[in-house]
Amino acid sequence: MAFSTRSLRLSAIFFFICVIFAAAEDVTLDDGQDSQDASPGCNNTYQLVKVKNWVNGIEGESLVGLSARFGASLPTRAEGPKLPAIFSKPSNSCSSSSSKLSGSVALSIRGDCGFTTKAEVAQQGGAVALLVINDEEELFKMVCEVNNTSVDITIPVVMIPKSGGEAINKSMADGKKVELLLSSPNRPDVDLSVIFLWLMAVGTIVCASLWPEITACEQTVERYNELSPKESSTAGTDKDDSEKEVLDISASGAIIFVIVASAVLVLLFYFMSAWFVWLLIVLFCIGGIEGMHACIVSLMLRKCRNGQRKTVNLAFLGEVSVLSLGVLLFCVAFAIFWVTNLQAPYAWVGQDILGICLMITVLQMARLPNIKVATVLLCCAFFYDIFWVFVSPLIFHESVMIAVARGDNSGGQAIPMLLRIPRIFDPWGGYDMIGFGDILFPGLLISFASRYDRLNKKGISGGYFLWLTVGYGFGLILTYIGLYLMDGHGQPALLYLVPCTLGLIVILGLVRGELKHLWNHGTDAPFSREPSVEA
Repeated sequence: MAFSTRSLRLSAIFFFICVIFAAAEDVTLDDGQDSQDASPGCNNTYQLVKVKNWVNGIEGESLVGLSARFGASLPTRAEGPKLPAIFSKPSNSCSSSSSKLSGSVALSIRGDCGFTTKAEVAQQGGAVALLVINDEEELFKMVCEVNNTSVDITIPVVMIPKSGGEAINKSMADGKKVELLLSSPNRPDVDLSVIFLWLMAVGTIVCASLWPEITACEQTVERYNELSPKESSTAGTDKDDSEKEVLDISASGAIIFVIVASAVLVLLFYFMSAWFVWLLIVLFCIGGIEGMHACIVSLMLRKCRNGQRKTVNLAFLGEVSVLSLGVLLFCVAFAIFWVTNLQAPYAWVGQDILGICLMITVLQMARLPNIKVATVLLCCAFFYDIFWVFVSPLIFHESVMIAVARGDNSGGQAIPMLLRIPRIFDPWGGYDMIGFGDILFPGLLISFASRYDRLNKKGISGGYFLWLTVGYGFGLILTYIGLYLMDGHGQPALLYLVPCTLGLIVILGLVRGELKHLWNHGTDAPFSREPSVEA
Protein backbone atom coordinates (compact mmCIF):
# COMPACT_ATOMS: atom_id res chain seq x y z
CA MET A 1 0.00 0.00 0.00
CA ALA A 2 2.86 2.38 0.87
CA PHE A 3 4.48 1.68 -2.48
CA SER A 4 1.36 2.34 -4.56
CA THR A 5 0.57 5.55 -2.68
CA ARG A 6 4.04 6.96 -3.17
CA SER A 7 4.19 5.86 -6.77
CA LEU A 8 0.94 7.62 -7.54
CA ARG A 9 2.20 10.75 -5.81
CA LEU A 10 5.43 10.74 -7.80
CA SER A 11 3.50 10.08 -11.01
CA ALA A 12 1.34 13.14 -10.35
CA ILE A 13 4.39 15.30 -9.59
CA PHE A 14 6.25 14.06 -12.67
CA PHE A 15 3.29 14.67 -14.94
CA PHE A 16 2.64 18.10 -13.51
CA ILE A 17 6.12 19.52 -13.84
CA CYS A 18 6.63 18.12 -17.33
CA VAL A 19 3.43 19.72 -18.63
CA ILE A 20 4.95 23.16 -18.14
CA PHE A 21 7.70 23.71 -20.71
CA ALA A 22 9.15 27.10 -19.78
CA ALA A 23 10.78 28.22 -23.01
CA ALA A 24 13.72 30.60 -22.62
CA GLU A 25 12.35 33.96 -23.70
CA ASP A 26 13.32 37.60 -23.65
CA VAL A 27 11.80 40.97 -24.43
CA THR A 28 10.88 41.45 -28.07
CA LEU A 29 12.10 44.82 -29.24
CA ASP A 30 11.13 44.71 -32.90
CA ASP A 31 7.71 44.40 -34.50
CA GLY A 32 9.02 42.73 -37.65
CA GLN A 33 8.28 45.80 -39.75
CA ASP A 34 10.92 46.54 -42.37
CA SER A 35 12.33 49.94 -41.54
CA GLN A 36 13.15 50.62 -45.19
CA ASP A 37 9.45 50.39 -46.08
CA ALA A 38 8.39 52.77 -43.30
CA SER A 39 7.69 56.46 -43.85
CA PRO A 40 10.59 58.88 -43.39
CA GLY A 41 10.95 59.69 -39.70
CA CYS A 42 9.00 56.56 -38.71
CA ASN A 43 11.70 53.94 -39.08
CA ASN A 44 13.24 53.87 -35.60
CA THR A 45 13.93 50.57 -33.87
CA TYR A 46 11.96 50.08 -30.69
CA GLN A 47 14.11 50.41 -27.59
CA LEU A 48 13.53 49.81 -23.92
CA VAL A 49 13.84 53.04 -21.97
CA LYS A 50 14.83 53.43 -18.33
CA VAL A 51 12.93 56.29 -16.67
CA LYS A 52 14.67 57.41 -13.48
CA ASN A 53 12.53 59.58 -11.24
CA TRP A 54 13.06 61.76 -8.18
CA VAL A 55 10.26 62.99 -5.90
CA ASN A 56 11.33 66.04 -3.89
CA GLY A 57 14.92 65.06 -4.54
CA ILE A 58 14.53 61.45 -3.35
CA GLU A 59 15.18 58.86 -6.06
CA GLY A 60 12.41 56.31 -6.57
CA GLU A 61 12.24 53.01 -8.39
CA SER A 62 13.04 53.37 -12.09
CA LEU A 63 10.26 52.76 -14.60
CA VAL A 64 10.66 50.80 -17.83
CA GLY A 65 9.20 52.29 -21.00
CA LEU A 66 9.28 51.66 -24.73
CA SER A 67 10.40 54.20 -27.33
CA ALA A 68 8.28 55.07 -30.36
CA ARG A 69 8.86 54.29 -34.02
CA PHE A 70 9.55 58.01 -34.45
CA GLY A 71 11.39 60.75 -32.57
CA ALA A 72 14.94 61.23 -31.32
CA SER A 73 17.04 58.45 -29.87
CA LEU A 74 18.00 58.44 -26.21
CA PRO A 75 21.55 58.22 -24.79
CA THR A 76 22.76 54.88 -23.50
CA ARG A 77 23.82 56.40 -20.19
CA ALA A 78 21.71 58.34 -17.70
CA GLU A 79 23.68 61.58 -17.92
CA GLY A 80 22.73 65.23 -17.94
CA PRO A 81 20.44 67.34 -15.76
CA LYS A 82 17.22 66.02 -14.26
CA LEU A 83 14.18 67.53 -15.98
CA PRO A 84 10.89 68.51 -14.33
CA ALA A 85 7.80 66.48 -15.24
CA ILE A 86 4.75 68.51 -16.28
CA PHE A 87 1.31 67.28 -17.36
CA SER A 88 -0.05 68.68 -20.61
CA LYS A 89 -3.32 70.60 -20.49
CA PRO A 90 -5.44 69.04 -21.87
CA SER A 91 -4.01 65.81 -20.47
CA ASN A 92 -4.38 63.98 -23.83
CA SER A 93 -1.98 66.47 -25.50
CA CYS A 94 -4.15 66.60 -28.60
CA SER A 95 -4.20 70.41 -28.74
CA SER A 96 -1.90 73.25 -27.69
CA SER A 97 -1.07 72.97 -24.01
CA SER A 98 -1.85 75.76 -21.57
CA SER A 99 0.92 74.40 -19.33
CA LYS A 100 4.42 75.75 -19.79
CA LEU A 101 6.26 72.73 -21.19
CA SER A 102 9.51 74.49 -22.09
CA GLY A 103 12.55 72.56 -20.81
CA SER A 104 10.42 69.80 -19.26
CA VAL A 105 9.34 66.22 -19.85
CA ALA A 106 5.71 66.45 -20.93
CA LEU A 107 3.25 63.82 -19.70
CA SER A 108 0.21 62.75 -21.67
CA ILE A 109 -2.42 60.05 -21.36
CA ARG A 110 -3.06 57.72 -24.27
CA GLY A 111 -6.06 58.20 -26.54
CA ASP A 112 -8.21 60.72 -28.47
CA CYS A 113 -5.57 61.39 -31.17
CA GLY A 114 -2.54 59.88 -32.85
CA PHE A 115 0.81 59.49 -31.16
CA THR A 116 2.54 61.78 -33.65
CA THR A 117 -0.04 64.47 -32.97
CA LYS A 118 0.71 64.32 -29.25
CA ALA A 119 4.45 64.51 -30.00
CA GLU A 120 4.03 67.50 -32.30
CA VAL A 121 1.99 69.38 -29.65
CA ALA A 122 4.61 68.67 -26.96
CA GLN A 123 7.45 69.63 -29.30
CA GLN A 124 5.78 72.90 -30.26
CA GLY A 125 5.31 73.68 -26.57
CA GLY A 126 9.07 73.39 -26.01
CA ALA A 127 9.09 70.02 -24.22
CA VAL A 128 12.40 68.13 -24.21
CA ALA A 129 10.66 64.72 -24.28
CA LEU A 130 7.17 63.21 -24.16
CA LEU A 131 5.99 60.38 -21.90
CA VAL A 132 2.73 58.75 -22.95
CA ILE A 133 0.95 56.95 -20.11
CA ASN A 134 -0.67 53.75 -21.35
CA ASP A 135 -4.15 52.69 -20.21
CA GLU A 136 -2.86 49.22 -19.28
CA GLU A 137 0.32 47.64 -17.94
CA GLU A 138 1.55 46.08 -21.17
CA LEU A 139 3.55 48.53 -23.27
CA PHE A 140 2.08 49.42 -26.65
CA LYS A 141 4.19 50.01 -29.76
CA MET A 142 3.70 53.58 -30.94
CA VAL A 143 3.73 53.98 -34.73
CA CYS A 144 2.91 56.81 -37.12
CA GLU A 145 -0.57 57.32 -38.55
CA VAL A 146 -1.21 55.48 -41.80
CA ASN A 147 -1.72 58.65 -43.86
CA ASN A 148 1.46 60.36 -42.65
CA THR A 149 4.01 60.54 -45.46
CA SER A 150 6.68 62.31 -43.43
CA VAL A 151 7.11 63.01 -39.71
CA ASP A 152 9.52 65.53 -38.21
CA ILE A 153 9.64 64.75 -34.51
CA THR A 154 12.94 65.74 -32.89
CA ILE A 155 12.21 64.86 -29.25
CA PRO A 156 12.18 61.39 -27.69
CA VAL A 157 8.72 59.83 -27.30
CA VAL A 158 8.32 57.04 -24.74
CA MET A 159 5.39 55.01 -23.47
CA ILE A 160 5.26 53.97 -19.79
CA PRO A 161 2.84 51.55 -18.11
CA LYS A 162 -0.35 52.64 -16.38
CA SER A 163 0.94 52.01 -12.85
CA GLY A 164 4.04 54.14 -13.43
CA GLY A 165 1.99 57.03 -14.76
CA GLU A 166 -0.43 56.83 -11.84
CA ALA A 167 2.46 56.95 -9.35
CA ILE A 168 3.90 60.07 -10.99
CA ASN A 169 0.46 61.68 -11.20
CA LYS A 170 -0.20 61.01 -7.49
CA SER A 171 3.08 62.63 -6.46
CA MET A 172 2.37 65.69 -8.59
CA ALA A 173 -1.22 65.92 -7.28
CA ASP A 174 0.20 65.99 -3.74
CA GLY A 175 2.23 69.05 -4.69
CA LYS A 176 5.57 67.24 -4.86
CA LYS A 177 8.25 68.06 -7.38
CA VAL A 178 8.89 65.20 -9.82
CA GLU A 179 12.05 65.11 -11.92
CA LEU A 180 12.90 62.60 -14.64
CA LEU A 181 15.96 61.38 -16.52
CA LEU A 182 15.63 59.13 -19.58
CA SER A 183 18.16 56.70 -21.03
CA SER A 184 18.29 53.54 -23.10
CA PRO A 185 21.16 51.33 -21.88
CA ASN A 186 22.42 48.61 -24.20
CA ARG A 187 21.70 45.04 -23.20
CA PRO A 188 24.79 42.77 -23.31
CA ASP A 189 24.72 40.04 -25.95
CA VAL A 190 25.73 37.39 -23.40
CA ASP A 191 25.38 37.64 -19.64
CA LEU A 192 27.48 35.71 -17.15
CA SER A 193 24.28 34.29 -15.64
CA VAL A 194 23.93 32.02 -18.69
CA ILE A 195 27.07 30.16 -17.61
CA PHE A 196 25.71 29.55 -14.10
CA LEU A 197 22.35 28.44 -15.52
CA TRP A 198 24.19 26.01 -17.83
CA LEU A 199 26.11 24.61 -14.84
CA MET A 200 22.90 24.20 -12.84
CA ALA A 201 21.11 22.33 -15.64
CA VAL A 202 24.03 20.02 -16.44
CA GLY A 203 24.88 19.58 -12.77
CA THR A 204 21.30 18.55 -11.92
CA ILE A 205 21.37 15.77 -14.51
CA VAL A 206 24.83 14.59 -13.48
CA CYS A 207 23.85 14.50 -9.79
CA ALA A 208 20.62 12.63 -10.54
CA SER A 209 22.43 10.09 -12.73
CA LEU A 210 25.18 9.48 -10.17
CA TRP A 211 22.91 9.71 -7.13
CA PRO A 212 23.23 5.97 -6.27
CA GLU A 213 27.01 6.40 -6.01
CA ILE A 214 26.73 9.73 -4.19
CA THR A 215 24.41 8.30 -1.51
CA ALA A 216 25.99 4.83 -1.34
CA CYS A 217 27.01 3.61 2.11
CA GLU A 218 29.98 1.38 2.80
CA GLN A 219 27.65 -0.93 4.71
CA THR A 220 24.91 -2.93 3.03
CA VAL A 221 22.52 -0.52 1.33
CA GLU A 222 19.12 -0.81 2.96
CA ARG A 223 15.93 0.63 1.51
CA TYR A 224 14.85 3.59 3.62
CA ASN A 225 11.17 4.52 3.86
CA GLU A 226 10.81 8.08 5.19
CA LEU A 227 7.59 7.68 7.15
CA SER A 228 7.72 3.92 7.80
CA PRO A 229 11.30 2.89 8.57
CA LYS A 230 10.25 -0.66 9.36
CA GLU A 231 9.12 -1.20 5.78
CA SER A 232 12.38 -1.87 4.01
CA SER A 233 13.28 -4.46 1.45
CA THR A 234 16.32 -6.63 1.41
CA ALA A 235 19.43 -5.10 -0.09
CA GLY A 236 20.61 -6.17 -3.50
CA THR A 237 24.04 -6.22 -4.97
CA ASP A 238 23.26 -3.48 -7.50
CA LYS A 239 22.19 -0.02 -6.33
CA ASP A 240 19.73 0.19 -9.22
CA ASP A 241 18.09 -3.12 -8.43
CA SER A 242 14.49 -3.65 -7.60
CA GLU A 243 14.85 -2.58 -3.97
CA LYS A 244 13.89 0.93 -5.11
CA GLU A 245 10.37 2.04 -5.89
CA VAL A 246 10.50 2.90 -9.59
CA LEU A 247 7.97 4.05 -12.16
CA ASP A 248 8.60 2.59 -15.59
CA ILE A 249 7.74 4.76 -18.60
CA SER A 250 6.18 2.90 -21.50
CA ALA A 251 5.93 3.87 -25.17
CA SER A 252 2.13 4.14 -25.03
CA GLY A 253 2.38 6.17 -21.82
CA ALA A 254 4.77 8.60 -23.52
CA ILE A 255 2.30 9.22 -26.36
CA ILE A 256 -0.63 9.65 -23.99
CA PHE A 257 1.44 12.03 -21.88
CA VAL A 258 2.15 14.37 -24.81
CA ILE A 259 -1.52 14.38 -25.87
CA VAL A 260 -2.72 15.17 -22.34
CA ALA A 261 0.07 17.71 -21.86
CA SER A 262 -1.04 19.54 -25.01
CA ALA A 263 -4.61 19.68 -23.75
CA VAL A 264 -3.49 21.00 -20.36
CA LEU A 265 -1.27 23.61 -22.04
CA VAL A 266 -4.23 24.94 -24.03
CA LEU A 267 -6.30 25.11 -20.84
CA LEU A 268 -3.51 27.04 -19.16
CA PHE A 269 -3.36 29.39 -22.15
CA TYR A 270 -7.06 30.22 -22.00
CA PHE A 271 -7.74 30.06 -18.28
CA MET A 272 -4.47 31.22 -16.72
CA SER A 273 -5.19 33.49 -13.76
CA ALA A 274 -3.58 34.60 -10.52
CA TRP A 275 -5.37 31.96 -8.43
CA PHE A 276 -4.34 29.22 -10.84
CA VAL A 277 -0.69 30.26 -10.65
CA TRP A 278 -0.94 30.13 -6.87
CA LEU A 279 -2.33 26.62 -7.15
CA LEU A 280 0.73 25.68 -9.20
CA ILE A 281 2.96 27.30 -6.57
CA VAL A 282 1.34 25.20 -3.82
CA LEU A 283 1.75 22.01 -5.85
CA PHE A 284 5.35 22.96 -6.60
CA CYS A 285 5.99 23.40 -2.87
CA ILE A 286 4.53 19.97 -2.13
CA GLY A 287 6.73 18.37 -4.77
CA GLY A 288 9.74 20.43 -3.70
CA ILE A 289 9.31 19.42 -0.05
CA GLU A 290 9.12 15.76 -1.06
CA GLY A 291 12.21 16.06 -3.26
CA MET A 292 14.23 18.06 -0.76
CA HIS A 293 13.30 15.65 2.04
CA ALA A 294 14.34 12.61 0.00
CA CYS A 295 17.67 14.18 -1.01
CA ILE A 296 18.64 15.33 2.50
CA VAL A 297 17.64 12.04 4.13
CA SER A 298 19.58 10.05 1.54
CA LEU A 299 22.72 12.13 2.11
CA MET A 300 22.41 11.95 5.90
CA LEU A 301 21.89 8.19 5.91
CA ARG A 302 25.08 7.81 3.91
CA LYS A 303 26.97 8.93 7.01
CA CYS A 304 24.53 7.89 9.71
CA ARG A 305 22.75 4.68 8.77
CA ASN A 306 21.60 4.11 12.37
CA GLY A 307 19.64 7.37 12.31
CA GLN A 308 16.58 5.61 10.90
CA ARG A 309 16.25 3.36 13.96
CA LYS A 310 15.30 6.16 16.35
CA THR A 311 11.54 6.59 16.10
CA VAL A 312 8.63 8.33 17.79
CA ASN A 313 4.90 7.58 17.76
CA LEU A 314 2.69 10.29 16.29
CA ALA A 315 -1.06 10.47 15.90
CA PHE A 316 -2.29 9.50 12.41
CA LEU A 317 1.28 8.71 11.31
CA GLY A 318 2.19 5.99 13.77
CA GLU A 319 5.87 5.18 14.22
CA VAL A 320 8.01 7.78 12.45
CA SER A 321 11.77 8.13 12.18
CA VAL A 322 13.15 11.04 14.22
CA LEU A 323 15.61 11.84 11.44
CA SER A 324 12.90 11.84 8.78
CA LEU A 325 10.55 13.96 10.90
CA GLY A 326 13.23 16.54 11.67
CA VAL A 327 14.22 16.85 8.03
CA LEU A 328 10.56 17.08 6.98
CA LEU A 329 9.92 19.97 9.37
CA PHE A 330 12.99 21.77 8.04
CA CYS A 331 11.83 21.29 4.42
CA VAL A 332 8.33 22.56 5.22
CA ALA A 333 9.77 25.63 6.95
CA PHE A 334 12.08 26.24 3.97
CA ALA A 335 9.16 26.09 1.49
CA ILE A 336 6.98 28.37 3.64
CA PHE A 337 9.80 30.90 3.93
CA TRP A 338 10.21 30.85 0.13
CA VAL A 339 6.49 31.36 -0.51
CA THR A 340 6.26 34.27 1.92
CA ASN A 341 9.21 35.96 0.23
CA LEU A 342 8.34 35.38 -3.43
CA GLN A 343 8.89 39.02 -4.31
CA ALA A 344 12.27 39.26 -2.57
CA PRO A 345 15.36 39.59 -4.82
CA TYR A 346 16.77 36.35 -3.36
CA ALA A 347 13.62 34.27 -3.96
CA TRP A 348 15.21 32.60 -6.99
CA VAL A 349 17.63 30.77 -4.68
CA GLY A 350 14.84 28.95 -2.84
CA GLN A 351 13.03 28.19 -6.08
CA ASP A 352 16.15 26.66 -7.63
CA ILE A 353 16.94 24.57 -4.54
CA LEU A 354 13.41 23.15 -4.37
CA GLY A 355 13.35 22.58 -8.13
CA ILE A 356 16.72 20.83 -8.29
CA CYS A 357 15.83 18.52 -5.39
CA LEU A 358 12.49 17.75 -7.02
CA MET A 359 14.09 16.88 -10.35
CA ILE A 360 16.78 14.70 -8.76
CA THR A 361 14.06 12.74 -6.94
CA VAL A 362 11.89 12.40 -10.05
CA LEU A 363 14.84 11.09 -12.06
CA GLN A 364 15.36 8.44 -9.35
CA MET A 365 11.72 7.37 -9.40
CA ALA A 366 10.90 7.54 -13.13
CA ARG A 367 13.02 5.59 -15.61
CA LEU A 368 13.31 4.73 -19.26
CA PRO A 369 13.77 0.96 -19.72
CA ASN A 370 15.43 1.16 -23.14
CA ILE A 371 16.16 3.33 -26.16
CA LYS A 372 12.91 2.33 -27.87
CA VAL A 373 10.82 4.03 -25.20
CA ALA A 374 13.32 6.91 -25.06
CA THR A 375 12.91 7.46 -28.81
CA VAL A 376 9.11 7.60 -28.54
CA LEU A 377 9.15 9.95 -25.54
CA LEU A 378 11.85 12.34 -26.75
CA CYS A 379 10.55 12.48 -30.34
CA CYS A 380 7.05 13.29 -29.06
CA ALA A 381 8.49 15.95 -26.74
CA PHE A 382 10.63 17.28 -29.63
CA PHE A 383 7.61 17.92 -31.87
CA TYR A 384 5.52 19.06 -28.90
CA ASP A 385 8.04 21.78 -28.10
CA ILE A 386 8.40 22.93 -31.70
CA PHE A 387 4.64 23.00 -32.33
CA TRP A 388 3.70 25.01 -29.24
CA VAL A 389 6.51 27.54 -29.70
CA PHE A 390 6.70 28.03 -33.48
CA VAL A 391 3.48 26.65 -35.02
CA SER A 392 0.90 27.64 -32.40
CA PRO A 393 1.08 31.38 -33.33
CA LEU A 394 -0.47 30.49 -36.69
CA ILE A 395 -3.50 29.05 -34.88
CA PHE A 396 -3.71 31.00 -31.61
CA HIS A 397 -2.14 34.27 -32.89
CA GLU A 398 0.69 33.99 -30.34
CA SER A 399 3.05 31.35 -29.06
CA VAL A 400 1.09 29.31 -26.52
CA MET A 401 4.22 27.97 -24.86
CA ILE A 402 5.81 31.40 -24.34
CA ALA A 403 2.53 32.97 -23.20
CA VAL A 404 2.12 30.28 -20.53
CA ALA A 405 5.80 30.50 -19.53
CA ARG A 406 5.51 34.28 -19.08
CA GLY A 407 2.41 33.80 -16.95
CA ASP A 408 0.20 36.12 -19.01
CA ASN A 409 -3.02 37.06 -17.16
CA SER A 410 -1.54 35.75 -13.91
CA GLY A 411 -1.39 39.06 -12.08
CA GLY A 412 2.36 39.40 -12.53
CA GLN A 413 3.19 36.16 -10.68
CA ALA A 414 5.40 33.83 -12.73
CA ILE A 415 5.02 30.07 -12.95
CA PRO A 416 7.62 28.40 -10.68
CA MET A 417 8.30 25.33 -12.84
CA LEU A 418 11.73 26.48 -13.99
CA LEU A 419 15.25 27.23 -12.84
CA ARG A 420 16.17 30.89 -12.99
CA ILE A 421 19.10 33.11 -12.14
CA PRO A 422 19.24 36.94 -12.25
CA ARG A 423 21.22 38.56 -15.04
CA ILE A 424 24.42 39.93 -13.55
CA PHE A 425 25.57 42.62 -16.00
CA ASP A 426 22.24 43.44 -17.65
CA PRO A 427 21.18 47.01 -16.78
CA TRP A 428 17.57 45.94 -17.30
CA GLY A 429 17.79 43.15 -14.77
CA GLY A 430 15.54 40.18 -15.39
CA TYR A 431 16.32 36.48 -15.30
CA ASP A 432 17.73 33.77 -17.52
CA MET A 433 15.56 30.66 -17.24
CA ILE A 434 15.26 27.05 -18.27
CA GLY A 435 12.13 24.93 -17.88
CA PHE A 436 11.99 21.69 -15.93
CA GLY A 437 10.97 19.79 -19.07
CA ASP A 438 14.20 20.81 -20.81
CA ILE A 439 16.13 19.12 -17.99
CA LEU A 440 13.91 16.15 -17.17
CA PHE A 441 13.36 14.72 -20.65
CA PRO A 442 17.05 14.58 -21.65
CA GLY A 443 17.82 13.69 -18.02
CA LEU A 444 15.76 10.50 -18.26
CA LEU A 445 17.87 9.38 -21.22
CA ILE A 446 21.18 10.32 -19.57
CA SER A 447 20.15 8.53 -16.36
CA PHE A 448 19.39 5.44 -18.44
CA ALA A 449 22.85 5.67 -20.03
CA SER A 450 24.43 5.85 -16.57
CA ARG A 451 22.60 2.71 -15.40
CA TYR A 452 23.38 0.92 -18.64
CA ASP A 453 27.09 1.66 -18.25
CA ARG A 454 27.11 0.36 -14.66
CA LEU A 455 25.19 -2.81 -15.43
CA ASN A 456 27.40 -3.59 -18.42
CA LYS A 457 30.63 -2.58 -16.62
CA LYS A 458 31.58 0.02 -19.22
CA GLY A 459 34.37 2.49 -18.63
CA ILE A 460 34.06 6.27 -18.83
CA SER A 461 35.15 6.67 -22.45
CA GLY A 462 33.66 3.37 -23.63
CA GLY A 463 30.27 4.04 -22.11
CA TYR A 464 27.43 6.39 -23.02
CA PHE A 465 26.89 8.54 -19.92
CA LEU A 466 29.88 10.87 -20.43
CA TRP A 467 29.17 11.43 -24.12
CA LEU A 468 25.47 12.13 -23.57
CA THR A 469 26.31 14.59 -20.80
CA VAL A 470 28.68 16.40 -23.16
CA GLY A 471 25.98 16.29 -25.85
CA TYR A 472 23.42 17.81 -23.50
CA GLY A 473 25.80 20.60 -22.51
CA PHE A 474 26.53 21.30 -26.18
CA GLY A 475 22.80 21.30 -26.96
CA LEU A 476 22.23 23.96 -24.30
CA ILE A 477 24.96 26.08 -25.86
CA LEU A 478 23.21 25.75 -29.23
CA THR A 479 19.97 26.81 -27.55
CA TYR A 480 21.51 30.05 -26.32
CA ILE A 481 23.13 30.68 -29.68
CA GLY A 482 19.71 30.24 -31.30
CA LEU A 483 18.18 32.61 -28.76
CA TYR A 484 20.82 35.21 -29.60
CA LEU A 485 20.43 34.81 -33.39
CA MET A 486 16.64 35.04 -33.07
CA ASP A 487 16.99 38.37 -31.24
CA GLY A 488 15.66 37.07 -27.95
CA HIS A 489 12.56 35.33 -29.33
CA GLY A 490 11.59 32.19 -27.38
CA GLN A 491 13.34 29.00 -28.45
CA PRO A 492 12.15 25.39 -28.00
CA ALA A 493 15.20 24.00 -26.20
CA LEU A 494 14.34 20.40 -27.10
CA LEU A 495 14.84 21.33 -30.75
CA TYR A 496 18.56 21.31 -29.95
CA LEU A 497 18.72 18.97 -26.95
CA VAL A 498 17.01 15.93 -28.45
CA PRO A 499 19.36 15.58 -31.47
CA CYS A 500 22.37 16.16 -29.21
CA THR A 501 21.35 13.38 -26.80
CA LEU A 502 19.03 10.86 -28.48
CA GLY A 503 20.73 11.28 -31.84
CA LEU A 504 24.15 10.86 -30.23
CA ILE A 505 23.35 7.62 -28.39
CA VAL A 506 21.82 6.13 -31.56
CA ILE A 507 24.92 7.01 -33.58
CA LEU A 508 27.26 5.65 -30.88
CA GLY A 509 25.17 2.48 -30.62
CA LEU A 510 25.38 1.94 -34.38
CA VAL A 511 29.13 2.52 -34.47
CA ARG A 512 29.71 0.16 -31.54
CA GLY A 513 27.25 -2.49 -32.75
CA GLU A 514 25.20 -2.19 -29.56
CA LEU A 515 22.10 -0.41 -30.85
CA LYS A 516 19.96 -3.56 -30.85
CA HIS A 517 20.87 -4.25 -27.23
CA LEU A 518 20.17 -0.62 -26.28
CA TRP A 519 16.90 -0.70 -28.18
CA ASN A 520 15.56 -3.84 -26.47
CA HIS A 521 17.32 -3.49 -23.14
CA GLY A 522 15.18 -4.59 -20.21
CA THR A 523 12.64 -6.43 -22.36
CA ASP A 524 13.41 -9.75 -20.76
CA ALA A 525 14.78 -8.42 -17.47
CA PRO A 526 13.31 -4.95 -16.98
CA PHE A 527 15.07 -2.41 -14.86
CA SER A 528 12.17 -1.60 -12.61
CA ARG A 529 9.46 -3.69 -11.13
CA GLU A 530 7.65 -3.72 -7.81
CA PRO A 531 9.88 -5.08 -5.06
CA SER A 532 9.69 -8.82 -4.71
CA VAL A 533 9.79 -10.53 -1.37
CA GLU A 534 12.90 -12.63 -1.02
CA ALA A 535 13.13 -15.59 1.33
